[in-house]
Amino acid sequence: TSHASQPKAAAGSDTGSLRHVAIIMDGNGRWAERRGLPRSMGHHAGVEAVRRTVDAALARGIDYLTLYSFSSENWTRPIAEVEFLFGLLRMYIRRDVARLHRDGVQVIVIANLAGLPADVAALIREAETLTAENRRLRMVVAFNYGARDEIVRAARRMAAKAATGALDPATIDEAALSAHLDTSGMPDPDLIIRTGGDFRLSNFLLWQAAYSE
Repeated sequence: TSHASQPKAAAGSDTGSLRHVAIIMDGNGRWAERRGLPRSMGHHAGVEAVRRTVDAALARGIDYLTLYSFSSENWTRPIAEVEFLFGLLRMYIRRDVARLHRDGVQVIVIANLAGLPADVAALIREAETLTAENRRLRMVVAFNYGARDEIVRAARRMAAKAATGALDPATIDEAALSAHLDTSGMPDPDLIIRTGGDFRLSNFLLWQAAYSE
């Protein structure tokens, strides 16, 4: 059934009721600037925050942790900053994937891999392959991700199936669309946290967030 079509009770303070927490990770640059530091230091601090957050999710028994780390709109940032963010991703995967694997974390990347540096795409695939059988926590990384693009790609996949006769357009419903999204098979987020102080979704999990706190 479609998770998005089912209203949820308020999350409350019982973390045991939280299956899926999603975080829009922003504000790193502003954090650094307020302290008179270069923006790069803010991004480094963000990586450390990811480590603490993963540990907290493991300790609390959360099933899914989705991190919005790089949006498809982030390409408009200065080239040097984008390259630095790619470098941080490379460093994080190389340094942390073994620990994540040891701790039973499955790494799932929902991304439009088109346009990513070849070595970054390869590292993502390696991390996913290594951790594929882990079930203690699913860490979902939204990288080069945009929710509108995700929905468009899902519509294209369904249209292609309909064109070949593999999908009857009359059977398309919420569950069918959900099954063609990047998050297919995952529960919708119970709670969405934005760290930078803004109060908007910024093209993050638009379909899946229908009943999120």
